[in-house]
Amino acid sequence: MRKKLNLKKILKKIKLAESSISTLFGFIVVLIVGSLIFKYFQGAGKTNLSVVNNDIANEEEQALANLAEGEKIHEIQEGESLWTIAEKYYGSGYNWVDIAKVNNLVDPNLLANGIKLIIPAVEKKMATVKEADSAIITGNQYTVVKGDSLWSIAVRAYGDGYRWQELAKANNLKNPGLIHPGNVFTIPR
Repeated sequence: MRKKLNLKKILKKIKLAESSISTLFGFIVVLIVGSLIFKYFQGAGKTNLSVVNNDIANEEEQALANLAEGEKIHEIQEGESLWTIAEKYYGSGYNWVDIAKVNNLVDPNLLANGIKLIIPAVEKKMATVKEADSAIITGNQYTVVKGDSLWSIAVRAYGDGYRWQELAKANNLKNPGLIHPGNVFTIPR
């Protein structure tokens, strides 16, 4: 009987403190949940960044391991373009297309500093010149005829259509795409 009395006393004491015990357990649960949430958000950013950095490092390692003979790696610096990079490695900017293709660049105009590019082992590309349909221009002046363009005049005068800019500059053309039959152009030599 004595055990029954002791048990009843204990249950009575516990009932009296039931609200206090509930409050204490509630507080402990809130602390545990709060610390778990804090740890989750604290570690989430670090984990993702490390995964991304590891992925980038792995891709670079794979790219280096898979380099074909003669290929090189170039890290993009401030102010560089694919054209200037191609000039550096090939002596011709026209090879920028090869660099863009090997690196699967979606927009070759958007290059970020520090990005590493594979420089393929390809031959130097040069501008191709189309055979002139008309006579070669040898004099220092030329009169425009129907169907002429600065490009076609430069091809006939210099053998290089890319020199059309020299013609536009020498003749002070504000709109190089607009020339008229009868215009007399100076051909700088």
